[in-house]
Amino acid sequence: MSHASSKDLSVPAVIETRRLRLAALSADDAPALQRVTDDPAITAMIHFLASPFTLADAEALIAANSSGRDRFMGIFGRAPDVADGLVGIVGVHLREATDIEIGYWIARTMHGRGIAAEAVCAVLDWLTAHWPERRIVAECRRENIASWRLLEKLGFRPSGAAGSRPGRQLLTLA
Repeated sequence: MSHASSKDLSVPAVIETRRLRLAALSADDAPALQRVTDDPAITAMIHFLASPFTLADAEALIAANSSGRDRFMGIFGRAPDVADGLVGIVGVHLREATDIEIGYWIARTMHGRGIAAEAVCAVLDWLTAHWPERRIVAECRRENIASWRLLEKLGFRPSGAAGSRPGRQLLTLA
């Protein structure tokens, strides 16, 4: 049984893992979001992120949480091997009547520590528990090797279809 409306992702959720706490971003997180995201390596890969990514852009992204169709969860460190505070983002987005898309980015200083895998896995568990009737998808560029490998490690498989954004492939959670 679904615990949330199939048309709304705005149900409050805090997800805790061994090293991370994931929670909806608040207005207080805007400066940290701007610092984590204003990196050309991140903004070049994510079509909706402006470059440079300003404080106003961070505030607008956080405001999107109120739409019910998009949810941006901050990844906050809570262990000695992860920096305190915001270290990344996981976004989930309602697509059409049957799909939820997941995406993510991690501060470059935190790459290579398994943070994306831990955070995305936790969010996938949350999504499948609350929206079992929806297909979970991701879009990724083939040349984004680290992200492509992570998605495959988490159970995503190429669908054979192009993504809705130029240069991206659609992957589905198996």
